[in-house]
Amino acid sequence: MSDQSRFEGTSSYIATEDLKVAVNAAVTLRRPLLVKGEPGTGKTVLAHEISKALNAPLIEWNVKSTTKAQQGLYEYDAVARLRDGQLGDERVHDISNYIKKGKLWEAFTSPELPVLLIDEIDKADIEFPNDLLQELDRMSFDVYETHTRIEAKERPIVVITSNNEKELPDAFLRRCFFHYIKFPDRETMRDIIEVHYPGIQKNLVTKAMDIFYEIREVPGLKKKPSTSELLDWLKLLLNEDMPVEVLQDSNPNAAIPPLHGALLKNEQDVMMFERLAFMARRQS
Repeated sequence: MSDQSRFEGTSSYIATEDLKVAVNAAVTLRRPLLVKGEPGTGKTVLAHEISKALNAPLIEWNVKSTTKAQQGLYEYDAVARLRDGQLGDERVHDISNYIKKGKLWEAFTSPELPVLLIDEIDKADIEFPNDLLQELDRMSFDVYETHTRIEAKERPIVVITSNNEKELPDAFLRRCFFHYIKFPDRETMRDIIEVHYPGIQKNLVTKAMDIFYEIREVPGLKKKPSTSELLDWLKLLLNEDMPVEVLQDSNPNAAIPPLHGALLKNEQDVMMFERLAFMARRQS
């Protein structure tokens, strides 16, 4: 991989040094990059940014609980063919009319080297990861209905995300390059905010981040607010022209922050903060 095609982050995506190293190592080795991290840390967006940075087409495969590895290769619609046969449709004479290309087929036959995103692999059944990597390793598969072989000229750049909903098989993990995206520290978060809101008032950012990180530290929180939720909250604060003083008076243990619906996403967390605020007022 030449220096020109190295991933260094993009103007809209702040990549930490260890993340850059992981992406470039996976691209050089041409091993799938397995990315984990809590929701909101930019796992899915990473594939989009690699695609932009390397000027490579992006192919997205969003995995569901019902997804099978075979669907990544192709699907044969025998029911549609039977129906067309009963209706006397001429299309039935060419079986390829009933073959639907999967995302791996698209990636293998792409005219340009693509980035293939396999998003939330842990949603599928336990056989899926190993079946998938078998096809990626071979870089070819047969379409039995048409007696044709689909072969990749070059191994695609593969980014696989997981939310840790279930353990992934050891054989699968051995074949991947792994990276865990840590939740951004304050310095990285400040850089992310500056990318989205250039020239934003530093006092506002400092106070908002104080409240945001304090909320994340509250024990028993059902859902910690993520980076995207902090950005939404800041957008609202800017839109409402919220004075910094309002935030300075907001101690998460004494009061619920203004416009908290951007940060707290379920009633249990809101009720917990209301209780904390009530207890803090009684003690003061």
